[in-house]
Amino acid sequence: MAAQPAVIVLAAGRGSRFLGADHKLAQRLGSATVLGATLRHAVATHLPVVVVTTEAFAETARRHVAARDVIVLPEVGTPGVPALGMGYSISAGISAMPDALGWLILPGDMPMVRSDTMLEVARKLAHHAVVYAQHKGVRGHPVGFASELYSELTALRGDEGARRLVARYPAIGVEVDDPGVLLDVDTEADLESARLAQQGGAPPMQRL
Repeated sequence: MAAQPAVIVLAAGRGSRFLGADHKLAQRLGSATVLGATLRHAVATHLPVVVVTTEAFAETARRHVAARDVIVLPEVGTPGVPALGMGYSISAGISAMPDALGWLILPGDMPMVRSDTMLEVARKLAHHAVVYAQHKGVRGHPVGFASELYSELTALRGDEGARRLVARYPAIGVEVDDPGVLLDVDTEADLESARLAQQGGAPPMQRL
């Protein structure tokens, strides 16, 4: 199979803003969990998918992607282990798929991002270094990075993620009719919004 962009799903954070009894990624969303729904949409693109997560969600991830494509990091706050942060998660995911023609960074708590939106961002990576989805002019996710940025992406550490790269390189917004690119499940109110949005259904997926 010819090389394609890969989707890197980030699911190793603590989710501290969500006040429910269980982690936000474990919350029910229709027939799946929040993380399960995110992964289902990512896998439906037929692009390679890597999941960076913790042991708590590794089994969920393995139900959707091959075990080799699940990167398990220590839980945040593990004694003797320094806080690795989002930058490290991005680096770990991209390092696991070094031959991809770019990478789409998708937080695991964004279950309403449609597959066709991911494919639209992936298409643009053939011509631009940094591409992000936007809805009604508002920047959202996923954010895509071309393969030429591999060295800088794999050097990321800490909590800042890839913001400096987005600021350093010309970033192109792809306008999509997908409000899910703006909806991350950080709070219980966000979860209710996702449940309401899911009840409205989704348009059919396009192919890359």
